Amino acid sequence: MTADVEGGATFPCREAMASACVWRRSRERLASFGQQLTECRAEAAAYGKCVAAAVSGRPQEVKRELCAQEFQALKRCFSSAAKNRK
Repeated sequence: MTADVEGGATFPCREAMASACVWRRSRERLASFGQQLTECRAEAAAYGKCVAAAVSGRPQEVKRELCAQEFQALKRCFSSAAKNRK
């Protein structure tokens, strides 16, 4: 793997330059997020509806496990979309 630096130069990812490689991988993952969200729109909508219903008028009652099933479905979809992208 290589990393880009200012001026367009590239260098192989080595431990001494690891932070540049981490940022590059992070940018690549963030760039693919839109495509993953498009592929997982049904799961994202279901999770969003669940969260919206949970916080509607009762934000103090929101608990982590309220939308766990919808979140897990969205997480599985994102993971699958990311694997298919490679």
